[in-house]
Amino acid sequence: MHSLGTQIVAELYACDRDHLNDVAFVKQAMLAAAREAGATIVADTFHHFSPHGVSGAVIIAESHLSIHTWPEYGYAAVDLFTCGHTVDGEKAFLSLKQALGAEQVSTMELHRGLVEMMGVDPETVVHKPGDAP
Repeated sequence: MHSLGTQIVAELYACDRDHLNDVAFVKQAMLAAAREAGATIVADTFHHFSPHGVSGAVIIAESHLSIHTWPEYGYAAVDLFTCGHTVDGEKAFLSLKQALGAEQVSTMELHRGLVEMMGVDPETVVHKPGDAP
């Protein structure tokens, strides 16, 4: 199966509730995770909700890393969408697990943009530097 991108959806449970409600901390943790994964950071935006919770996104040249937190439940939902094969998603999630103090993590991987469904020869598709047909 050939795809244009891979999306990893992560559920982080039993996280440090104070960290999940600290927009500066969440931003720093997300930027560190993107760097550790080898992503090229383009921009970021983060928002603190009242009375609690943080949502944010790090736009990377390879796509994006996003987070939504529920401090009242010790829970964070994280998505990493990448194009190409130069970003190590496992490194990003291990970094976030450690930073947020998550005791449990569940992940699911989706392949987005299935080349076979596009009517092109998968062997000719090169989407990002580092890809090999």
